[in-house]
Amino acid sequence: MPILKLPKPITIVDNHISRTRSPFIKQHWVPPILLAILLLPVLILLPWRSQKIEFEDRQQQLIADTLWVEQGIRFQLIRNEDSLRVLGDDIIANSVAPEQLKARFSALIQKHPELHQLIWLDAKDQVRFSTRPFTPADFSLYSKQAIVHARSSETPQYAQPATQEGEDSVILMDYHLPLFRHNRYIGSLVVSYEMSEILEKLVPWWFAKDNEISLTDIDDIVFAMRADGGYGHNVYTHSRNLDLSGVNLILKINSIKSTPRLLSNYLVAAVVLLGLGLVWSLWALWRDILRRQAAETALREQMAFRSAMEKSLVTGLRVRSLDGRLVYVNPAFCDMVGYTEQQLVGQKAPLPFWAAEAIDSYQKRLPIMGKNMSLSGFETVYKHADGHLIPVLIYESALLDDDGMQTGWMGSILDISDRKQAEQILRQHEERLESSARLSTMGELASVMAHELNQPLAAISSYATGALNMMKMGDVEPSVLQPALIQMQNQAQRAGQIIRSVHDFVVKREPNRTQMQLKAVFNSVLPLIELQAKSYLINVQIYIEHPLPDVLVDSISLEQVILNLTRNALQAMQELTLQQRILQIEVKKYGNYVQVEVIDHGAGMDQDVVDRLFSPFFSTKAEGMGMGLNICRTIIEFHGGQLTFRANPTGGTIFCFTLPAIESSSTIEG
Repeated sequence: MPILKLPKPITIVDNHISRTRSPFIKQHWVPPILLAILLLPVLILLPWRSQKIEFEDRQQQLIADTLWVEQGIRFQLIRNEDSLRVLGDDIIANSVAPEQLKARFSALIQKHPELHQLIWLDAKDQVRFSTRPFTPADFSLYSKQAIVHARSSETPQYAQPATQEGEDSVILMDYHLPLFRHNRYIGSLVVSYEMSEILEKLVPWWFAKDNEISLTDIDDIVFAMRADGGYGHNVYTHSRNLDLSGVNLILKINSIKSTPRLLSNYLVAAVVLLGLGLVWSLWALWRDILRRQAAETALREQMAFRSAMEKSLVTGLRVRSLDGRLVYVNPAFCDMVGYTEQQLVGQKAPLPFWAAEAIDSYQKRLPIMGKNMSLSGFETVYKHADGHLIPVLIYESALLDDDGMQTGWMGSILDISDRKQAEQILRQHEERLESSARLSTMGELASVMAHELNQPLAAISSYATGALNMMKMGDVEPSVLQPALIQMQNQAQRAGQIIRSVHDFVVKREPNRTQMQLKAVFNSVLPLIELQAKSYLINVQIYIEHPLPDVLVDSISLEQVILNLTRNALQAMQELTLQQRILQIEVKKYGNYVQVEVIDHGAGMDQDVVDRLFSPFFSTKAEGMGMGLNICRTIIEFHGGQLTFRANPTGGTIFCFTLPAIESSSTIEG
C-alpha cells in the first residue's frame, strides 16, 4: 500500500498563513485512514480466499471432466462388448459362414484402433481364427484365469492387464466372452485391448493437452500413460474406477496446472477494490458458464461445431470442384462479395464476382492451379454485387479425401481493403514529409538565396541608372546603350535561373520517373548546391564519369536526396580550415548501377550516431526534424537502389547511393 505524505494543514487569515485550525483539518484524514486500516485485512484475506476458490473450482472442473472421460471410455468398451456379443450370437446360432465371420472380425479391429487383436477359440481352446499370429500359450496368467472364471460362471470376464512378450512388447487387457449352445460350452471370443491405445483413441485431445492421464491397478502399477502437455504437478488430481468385471482398473488424472499464484490474485484483488470487483466477478462467471456450455455442445455435436466454426470465420472460404464449380462458400465470403450462398453454389467460370478488368488473370490461373498442389497468396480484385471493387488476397490449396485423392480446391480469401487504404495513407504521409523536408531545406537557403538575388538585382539597377543618366544628358546612340542592356539581360536571366531552380525543387507534384542522364539532374541542382557551399566558404569538386548509362528516376525526388546529402556534408565541415573545406561529388558506373558518392572531410560520426543514423526523428542538429536521411533512403529504395555510408579514410564520411542502370545500344552524352 503506498505511503501518503500528508501536507500540514493551513488556513489564511487576513492574508497571513496561520496554523491555528490544524486539528480541524486533520479530522478530514481520519475516515480515509480508518478505511485503509479496514481494507488492509481485506487486501490480505481476499487474495488467499480467491486462491482457495480458484483451487476448488479447478478441482471440481477436473472431477467433472474426469467423470466425462471415464464415461466415454466405459461407453466405448460397452459398445465393443455389444459388437462382440452379436458376433458370439451368430456363432452360437451358426447362421453365418466362418469366412464371413472372419471378415467381420477383421472389420471390427480396423474400425476400432484401441482393439489389438480378436481371437476365436473352439471348445478345446484351440485357435480357430485370430487377427494376429497367436497361440493359446501366449495368454498371460491373468488371461488364463479369466478364461476359467468366465467358463465356470458363464459370464463375460476381463483379465488383469499384462505385458505380451514378443517383437512388439505391449500391455494388453483381454476380454473373454464364453459361448454356450444348449448349456454346452462351444468356445470363446477374446478381444485384446492395447492399454496405451485406449488413452490415445478414447480420450479427447483437449483433455489430454491439460492433464497427465494414466491407467493403473489398485497397487498403482501403471499400465498406460498419456501426457501430451507434460507431466502433472500433483496439485489437481482425481481417480475413477472403471468398474470392469474381473479387473480393478483405475483411471487417474493429474493436471499439469500448478497452484494459483498469490501475487497475481493480489493484484487482481487490488483492482477489484477500485470498484470493478463485482462487475468482473459477474463477467468471469458468465464467461465461464458460456465456455462450459460451448464445450459441452462441442463434445456432443463435433461436426455441428466444426461447421459453425467455419461459418463464423471472418476469412472467406470457398471450395471448387476439379471442374471449377463452386461447391461451398461460407457466410464471410458471401458478405464479402454480396451474393447469397444459393446464388453462388453450383456456379462455374466466369463467376459473378469476377471483375471484368481481371477476368484474363483469373482464366490464366485456372490451368496453373491444375498443375500445382498449392498456390501461395496472390492479390487480385473481386466485384461486389453492388458494383464496387474489393482488393483481396487469395491462398489456394488442394482438397484431399481420406484416400489422399484430390477432389477439388480449397481457397481462403482475405479482404485487404483496409491494408490498401493504409498503404495509400502511408504514401501520402511520406509525400508530405518529402515536401516538408524540401521546404525546410529552402528555409535554410533563404538567406543565401536573398544574397545571390541581391547581386544581379543591384547590377540591373546600376546599369539601368547609368542608361537613364546617359539618356538625360542628350541624344545617345543605341550602340552606346547596348552593352548596358546586354548586362541587364544577363543579370535578369541569372536571377530567373535561381528562382526557377528553387521553384522546381519546392513545387509539389506526383512522382514522374523518366529515363535520363544523372548529369542533367546535377546540372539542375548544382546552383542550389553552390549557394549552400558559398555560404560555408566551401569549394565544390564534381566528377562525372563519361559516358554513363541512363537511369529511370524522378528528377525532383533525386534532387532532394542530392541536396540533403550535400547539405549534411557542408555542415560537417564548418569547423575546418578554409584549405580543408572541400566537398567532393563523384558519379560513375558501378557494375549494373550508377553510383553517386558525396564525400566530406569533417570529423566523422560516433558509434552511437552510426547505430541510429537512419532512425526516424533522430537528428544531431538542434533544429533538425530527424527525417532527412530516412526520406532519402526511402526515395533511393523506391528507385531500386541502396543508400549506404562509410568512414572516409582521410577523415569525414562518404555517403553513397546506387541507381539501376538502363543499358542501351548507344549511351546518351549528358
